[in-house]
Amino acid sequence: MGAGGRMSVPPSQRKSESESESLNRVPISKPPFTLSDIKRAIPPHCFKRSLFRSFSYLIYDLILISIFYYVATTYINHLPQPLSFVAWAVYWAVQGCVMTGVWVIAHECGHHAFSDYQWVDDTVGLIFHSSVLVPYFSWKYSHRRHHSNTGSLERDEVFVPKKRSSIRWWAKYLENPPGRFITLTIQLTLGWPLYLMFNLAGRPYDGFACHYNPYGPIYNDRERLQIYVSDAGVLAVTYALYRLVLAKGFTWVVCVYGVPLLIVNAFLVMITYLQHTHPALPHYDSSEWDWLRGALSTVDRDYGILNKVFHNITDTHIAHHLFSTMPHYHAMEATNAIKPILGEYYSFDGTPVYKAIFREAKECVFVEPDEGEQSSKGVYWFRNKL
Repeated sequence: MGAGGRMSVPPSQRKSESESESLNRVPISKPPFTLSDIKRAIPPHCFKRSLFRSFSYLIYDLILISIFYYVATTYINHLPQPLSFVAWAVYWAVQGCVMTGVWVIAHECGHHAFSDYQWVDDTVGLIFHSSVLVPYFSWKYSHRRHHSNTGSLERDEVFVPKKRSSIRWWAKYLENPPGRFITLTIQLTLGWPLYLMFNLAGRPYDGFACHYNPYGPIYNDRERLQIYVSDAGVLAVTYALYRLVLAKGFTWVVCVYGVPLLIVNAFLVMITYLQHTHPALPHYDSSEWDWLRGALSTVDRDYGILNKVFHNITDTHIAHHLFSTMPHYHAMEATNAIKPILGEYYSFDGTPVYKAIFREAKECVFVEPDEGEQSSKGVYWFRNKL
């Protein structure tokens, strides 16, 4: 895992030497540096937000989306079959990727990383998260709590791993290639809306947790009014889509908007899953967890050219967790600056993501502490043997 941890993997988890190089564990001891030490290593300009520059990335993405939309709606239907099917597939892929980039910019608004003006960030975030049916304020608050509790088994918000005792009886029947393929397919297609509606794969709450419910346990009294605003934004876009169906037809809306949206949702789940799920990443219970070690329990990945399309949310995620108000266009410079400070605490895995997601689905089934390690009973590692 690049400069990842060098703790040995127990014999029960050892792979071939070539594979184990990417599975070296992240250190779990208290880091010999502080957050202030890390911040001092980063050039000060990296923390400065530029309204003009932030809008330039957003406008560039919107221009690309408009071009792809124009080409698809003007020319594809005039192509002979099966060439038109191929053209639609290409459109869905490229449009979905660029729309994911817009999603990332709206996500930055939720972190106040878009500009120095909170009202600008919230306005832009509300518009563009609503445009892809994401309740902006609802997710802003739950995601902020994820950043505050990363790596905590009790308080983290999303992709909280299960302990062995929580694994359902039927899970063993899915621990095979077809079962993992089915599980990943459902996760990538339905995972995001199921999380928003039913808190699937989220932390347990007392009561029904739903991102659309202002009075649900996820939110406090100060946040409830803004949850209504989020719901209104999603409802407005849903109504606009309904009117489009009436005007253009259901098939047109699915082809132009629906399938790219599915790709956005799939990438969102994949990116988040792979950033926080890895055999080398620890999770902590309340006896061991602290914020800095939790923030370092993430991994940077390489998505190739999509790193740029996704505004480097993929390969600078550790820096993002450490300094979430830093704009994305400084994150790569900041990441390069902090690597010497983090040393073994910096985690990178260059495994192609199409391989990594199947590997993680196989290796990361549940978590439990190492046997016989009394000094680290509050540290949990992924296991795959039910």
